Amino acid sequence: MLSEAGPEPVHVDGGDLGCARLLVLLRARARELPPGTVVHLTTSDPVAPIDLPAWCRMTGHRYLGPVPDGPPPATYAIEVAADARPTDPDRPWHVAPAP
Repeated sequence: MLSEAGPEPVHVDGGDLGCARLLVLLRARARELPPGTVVHLTTSDPVAPIDLPAWCRMTGHRYLGPVPDGPPPATYAIEVAADARPTDPDRPWHVAPAP
């Protein structure tokens, strides 16, 4: 369904995953989506408001902030970048080494 602002955001339910597993989930989903897609990530991870903006700065995705009307416990918006930097397969909080 399209809204006046564009396509509906893609929802990713991070549940109670901690930082590393949450970033692995988000990284995998972002790879499947076209640039410009907005992802709404729902999570109970208490450090998500710190980790998500940092991960976005590192990878090039755009952190859009908390979603006021998102599903509980908390929902955050990220816009998928066209030229996102890959992260280390085993450590999603580190940029992947150059080939």
